[in-house]
Amino acid sequence: MSATPISDAMRAGGQWNQAWDEAAAFDAEWMEKFLDMGTHSVRKGIIDPKTYELIAIAVDASCTHMYAPGTRRHIAKALEVGATPEEVMAVLQLVAVLGIHSVALGAPMLAEEMNKRGLPVPPTKED
Repeated sequence: MSATPISDAMRAGGQWNQAWDEAAAFDAEWMEKFLDMGTHSVRKGIIDPKTYELIAIAVDASCTHMYAPGTRRHIAKALEVGATPEEVMAVLQLVAVLGIHSVALGAPMLAEEMNKRGLPVPPTKED
């Protein structure tokens, strides 16, 4: 029996992320534990495969991750396990709102800097 059954299954099933190769080479046991943790809910039937894939799309497509190979892999798998293109698009639309925080953070700073320089600042709805 292999010491890394989850890693081996992911490799065989085309779910392996090649970026993990070096980490697995340095410490296959740690990588196996990481993958065990990350796939626990779907392997144990706690979350159905379609939901798992939709969540994985959200994680990989998020503005803090932006991992194209994983997003593509999880979109393909989501469609394979019964997700509709509309469901996938809804996930992408929902995760897109994470980027609004960049504007919410930076716009007030821009207004402050404009005020410091005596530049006109557009009025807000409250003004």
